[in-house]
Amino acid sequence: MGVVSIAPVEQESVATLERTEPDVPWITLVWNDPVNLMSYVTFVFQTYFGYSKGKAERLMMDVHTKGRAVVSHGTREQMETDTEALHGYGLWATFQKDS
Repeated sequence: MGVVSIAPVEQESVATLERTEPDVPWITLVWNDPVNLMSYVTFVFQTYFGYSKGKAERLMMDVHTKGRAVVSHGTREQMETDTEALHGYGLWATFQKDS
């Protein structure tokens, strides 16, 4: 019978982790559309984001007069969630990295 030997296990070097900046800021934009009433857009901002009536109306007026408004900011995942939710309400929304 032969002798079986086991090779010594080499200790793996420990990789140093580099600190990375969080993947922020990202923003969610709501765009003006010819379908939704201004009162409905205000309602959505109050309902989904919990904004006060005044803030929701200011954002809605930006959408109406400027063509778009930044309605939320945070991580990419949060903005994807917000954009999908706004689509569920029938609003035109996109998200992008803030510049």
